[in-house]
Amino acid sequence: MKKLFSHKNKILAGGLLIALSTLVSCKKLIQIPPNPPTQITRQQAFADSATAISAVAGVYSYTPSQNQQGIPYEDGFLTLTTALSGHEVYYTGSFGDYAQFYSYTLTPQNAELNQLWTTPYAAIYQVNDVLSGITNNSALSAPLIKQLTGEMEVVRAFYYFNMLNLFGGVPVVTTTDYATNAQLPRATAAAVYTQVLTDLNDATKKLTAAYATYPPTYTGGPPVSSGHARPNLYTAVALMAKVHLYQGNWQAAYTEADSVIKYGGFSLLTDPSTVFFDGSAEAIWQVPIENAYGGSGDAQNFVPYSGTPPYVVTDSLVNSFENGDLRKAAWLGTSVVGTDTLYYPFKYKDKSPTSPATDFMMLRFAEMYLIRAEAAAELNTNLNVAIADINTIRQRAGLAASTVTAASPQAAILAAIRQERRIELCFEFGSRFFDLNRTSTDNKYPSTGQAPAVLTGWQPNFALYPVPQTQRQLNSHLTQNPGYH
Repeated sequence: MKKLFSHKNKILAGGLLIALSTLVSCKKLIQIPPNPPTQITRQQAFADSATAISAVAGVYSYTPSQNQQGIPYEDGFLTLTTALSGHEVYYTGSFGDYAQFYSYTLTPQNAELNQLWTTPYAAIYQVNDVLSGITNNSALSAPLIKQLTGEMEVVRAFYYFNMLNLFGGVPVVTTTDYATNAQLPRATAAAVYTQVLTDLNDATKKLTAAYATYPPTYTGGPPVSSGHARPNLYTAVALMAKVHLYQGNWQAAYTEADSVIKYGGFSLLTDPSTVFFDGSAEAIWQVPIENAYGGSGDAQNFVPYSGTPPYVVTDSLVNSFENGDLRKAAWLGTSVVGTDTLYYPFKYKDKSPTSPATDFMMLRFAEMYLIRAEAAAELNTNLNVAIADINTIRQRAGLAASTVTAASPQAAILAAIRQERRIELCFEFGSRFFDLNRTSTDNKYPSTGQAPAVLTGWQPNFALYPVPQTQRQLNSHLTQNPGYH
């Protein structure tokens, strides 16, 4: 199978995590054997705060081994596939499995689907293992258990939220009982959302506004970042705002986003090209990239060494940038091929390590303004707030105020918000593709901007990817999404 970029030169985060890697190594939970021969005992892994924090560091590591330890989206594959499906980019190569994501000809046999399913589950297993190891652990202080539990709940919720928007209902795994987990049926989408919100609600009771850092003496994993590598209270609240938005819980989405904006302590940077650097003021959750030989997965996938980029930004997206938009120069790279100027995604510019360092952005502040604006517009109240939020994003982009006002029709305000989301959140965790899918039946948006109108070949069933055939062969309880065979 063709791989997007190699992990061979990456570095493991700490000696303890090397020992732990076998525990979380397999891509399919069904393949995890009983009593892995190199597994260290739970007493050793969580014997004190130092070893517990070492295990937690592995969860946030942006240096996963070939065994997929650490943040599962580090290779940028979720962003790549959804950018294709959202027609933000098109593929210039000849590998058919990638082209299927753009043309809506995906089949369950597509070899690239499997990692979108398996790598988050390997990471969820790792999270569940940490939760199991710290719960009621007399060797750890109650405050530390509380802190780490809240962090792990945010991480798990983030993974399930993304899987839900890719595949719909998926098996909800909250333990390390691999024999049982391997044969779980798919939960309903509503049940997965319930799990996500249960985790996030509990996390808000356990986390504080202060970001936890690693102790000064800790050397077993990612270094202390000047960014926000470990979730805090407002990371949980921000993710709740996003979840509520996707569910259409407008008042809850408004309230949570409003809380982050007013009390989270974040701010927008004036220069869009610096947004993804370590220590970004608009980073709600930002994981350091620890790769001595290369940069982020997004840059490895999108930024060409020369010639034709493997993934070219579509004319539709390029032409959506207004004249003078600072984001176009900051977030789109160019490659001249013959007489053609081709654009490629350039939010992450670190094909090699950069100085200042680039971090991997999981959640960022700008989206909170757009969530609050959309929720206000859907509620058809606080429209002055919605317009002000649109203009806050536009002002940072160097643009004049929007032509819509609080007196404009609701559809016009929602269309303006959709436009700002398209530009501001392009190439980030499937935002465009998910936005089109979640609003495809919302008649408050202009029909000209709906998925059927802007995604050639799109059908309602294509809002979700098929469950990989390899997973259904391993687990006979997994049903297939409608429209796939």
